[in-house]
Amino acid sequence: MIDTSTWRHAFKLDPDKDITDEHLEALCESGTDAIIVGGTLGVTFDHTIDLLSRIRRYALPCILEISNREAIVPGFDHYFIPVVLNAKNPKWLFEPHIEVIKELGTIIPWHDISTVGYCVLNRDSSVAKLTESDTELTVEDVLAYGRLATHVLNLPYFYIEYSGVYGDIELVKEVYGRLGKSENGKIQMIYGGGISDKRQAEAMNGAADMIVVGNLIYENIEAALQTVVKEEVE
Repeated sequence: MIDTSTWRHAFKLDPDKDITDEHLEALCESGTDAIIVGGTLGVTFDHTIDLLSRIRRYALPCILEISNREAIVPGFDHYFIPVVLNAKNPKWLFEPHIEVIKELGTIIPWHDISTVGYCVLNRDSSVAKLTESDTELTVEDVLAYGRLATHVLNLPYFYIEYSGVYGDIELVKEVYGRLGKSENGKIQMIYGGGISDKRQAEAMNGAADMIVVGNLIYENIEAALQTVVKEEVE
């Protein structure tokens, strides 16, 4: 199983979006801890395997976030299985996973798979609409989902996802402070959504264990590169 305990930053690439070789090299050589491959809509096997082959030229971990059966590609270092904890449509909790397990259960490399508990908070995002997520949540609501992820489901990751907009940093800080510190840091908390510059990246990185930058890659590559968290040398 891959060790992500020291990771602070990851870039997320969408197989359904174009990226030049020059920009891909810049991302992979930027000092980021990992590349995550995944998307909500339009993700196919051909696009995913093509992107993987291009990323494999570089020496950094590559994780596939599995969003649909067609996009499952062997050869990644690890696989994230997303579970949207605040989905109001119950079919999006476990039904897709059950279908894949029925088909591929005997050949799935279980030691290379981790389940990620998502809490989706942008009602206008594709993932919120698809899963019919309840996004009108208070700090206590989000904290409860985090506690469900760590204490009940025993998940390794809790992902606060604003998907396309910069989130409520005070909410993220509060959940992280109470879930990560007062409860023994049993889960790694990830933030993703709307980071558009270095300042926002640094702020959110102080409010979570790891940040994920995705859309900015396709909007402003130079700004995206500036979001990589640099460790200070003493």
